[in-house]
Amino acid sequence: MSPLYFEDLRVGDTWQSQTRTVSEQDIVQFADMTGDFNPLHVDHEFAKTTPFRQVIAHGLLGLSWVAGLGSNHPLMRTEAFLGIEQWEFARPTFIGDTVHVKTEVLALESSGRRRGKVVWRRQLINQNDDVVQQGRFVTLVSLRSPLNRRTDAAETSVRGPHIPVPSRG
Repeated sequence: MSPLYFEDLRVGDTWQSQTRTVSEQDIVQFADMTGDFNPLHVDHEFAKTTPFRQVIAHGLLGLSWVAGLGSNHPLMRTEAFLGIEQWEFARPTFIGDTVHVKTEVLALESSGRRRGKVVWRRQLINQNDDVVQQGRFVTLVSLRSPLNRRTDAAETSVRGPHIPVPSRG
């Protein structure tokens, strides 16, 4: 699959990633990597005393899945990741949950002759269609160089100068 460029995007385009089922091993490995051994994440007996009644995945693990699962849906010619805005941890993620990422283009802004700024809504959604986490990612995406721009007359006459990206999900 070829990466998309800034010109391929339109506000409102959406994609859905593949799914991932959360395992206890995922949580333990994340705790090992980060040093975050909060009992809410790793101690089943302690977790029974919390409102969740069971261990929950780290919020930042969920955010990492948003970044990873969303990175190929859509596959972009990304030059830089600029930031995360208005991130919300709406619901816990439990062992056994199956999550996916929904991505939507919220805003497009040209940023010179070589790149454009894209604001994406990213949502981590569980098997019940509950939004677990959501917010905005901001990236810089390459424009096609003048030599690589599509100029095929048939494409232009049928679709116009923009090649629409179908909704994915």
